[in-house]
Amino acid sequence: MTTLWAFVLAIAVLVVVHELGHYWIARWCGVKVLRFSVGFGKSLYIKKFAGGETEWVISAIPVGGYVKMLDEREGEVAEHELYRAFNRQPVVRRMAIVVAGPVANLLLAVALYWVLFMYGVPGLKPILGEVTSQTPAAVAQLREQETILSINGEPVPSWQDLRWMLLGPAFQGTEVRIEGRTVQGETVQHVLDLKVLAPGDLDSDFLQKLGLQLFQPLVQPIIGKLTEGGVAQRIGLRPGDHIRRMDGRTIQRWTELVDIVRSHPGGILHLEVERSGNLLVLDITPEAVNENGKQVGKIGAGPYLDKQTFDTLLTEVRYAPPAAFRQAVRRSWETAVVSLKVMGKMVVGEISLKNLSGPITIADFAGQSAKQGVASYLDFLALISISLGVLNLLPIPLLDGGHLLYYTAELIKGSPVSEKAWEAGQNVGIALLVTLMAFALYNDISRLILG
Repeated sequence: MTTLWAFVLAIAVLVVVHELGHYWIARWCGVKVLRFSVGFGKSLYIKKFAGGETEWVISAIPVGGYVKMLDEREGEVAEHELYRAFNRQPVVRRMAIVVAGPVANLLLAVALYWVLFMYGVPGLKPILGEVTSQTPAAVAQLREQETILSINGEPVPSWQDLRWMLLGPAFQGTEVRIEGRTVQGETVQHVLDLKVLAPGDLDSDFLQKLGLQLFQPLVQPIIGKLTEGGVAQRIGLRPGDHIRRMDGRTIQRWTELVDIVRSHPGGILHLEVERSGNLLVLDITPEAVNENGKQVGKIGAGPYLDKQTFDTLLTEVRYAPPAAFRQAVRRSWETAVVSLKVMGKMVVGEISLKNLSGPITIADFAGQSAKQGVASYLDFLALISISLGVLNLLPIPLLDGGHLLYYTAELIKGSPVSEKAWEAGQNVGIALLVTLMAFALYNDISRLILG
């Protein structure tokens, strides 16, 4: 239910803001608005305010919306209202009305980021974990537990910001200057070469390709929690049990335990467990679970985590209102630019179409972000709002960008695009959008099946 309501609320907010952009500018330009609908299909609720001329509608299919304006192409218009018809407006006004929807989405993102940066965004400190050998990070002589202070002179307040600040240069394939602070407190300089990244590397976690990973404190192989009815609980393991050896191997980290368990689905493992100073010997058979088309073992146990240790790695990014606004504009602009670059690389085949997401994935992210808190959900809304704004500005017929393309041609040639050209463009737009939707839904279903 959390996922459902988070998704419905997100779609409602984004659609209402987008259509209000069209509505306000249309009214400002003197165009009569007949209907403002949230959703498509059958009307479930219709409201017309006293003295108003617009029908406010909630429709059955909540995946979009529209603003219907007075237009001679869609019906007969009384002579005394011709001056209020959309098609009678100067081309610059029509362009303003069309672009207002995507712009409204971009402004919403700026407002959301502004609130977030003033409120405070929780994050992780930009501290490096183990630097993988023979990677760009190793070549740049970055070291484990080094705190990243700045990239190209810009402060790096959190690990999330580090990832974001490297994403743009990664697309461009450039070098970046990194300033860090060692464990001993010494300030050091590095030059990280991002030219080694191939286009396909951006499909996955490109930081790993660079040899960068977040520092994580040592998690000892001590049982912290057990799944009710799980394998570990059934053989008698308890919270606080320290796994000393497994299948003849000495275990020092929780990750070592996980690796052994995952690689033995359905196989018997011998455990040596320390409990209250006593050594116990137990046998355990990991349950075989299908994960991404592969059988892995699981025992239904989680590690004990020292909260104080992990709390020292947390940070909160917060700015005064003027600085927060500047950061909000910058983040929105950079996100829009990266979105366009990703779309461009998809078109030329440098990035896989598997990165396209449809409504199922968006709903999943909506639910996950809502469960993580208000800040996470607002961040999700801002990101999707930017994506919606950028997508609608693409020069594809049926989208706002397609209408802008027609009106730009009209502005240049001095006369409207012919009906034949308009219809041909609409058919092409339908084909493109249906193809994109098919890919997105296919990706959604694949993610569900493969986990």
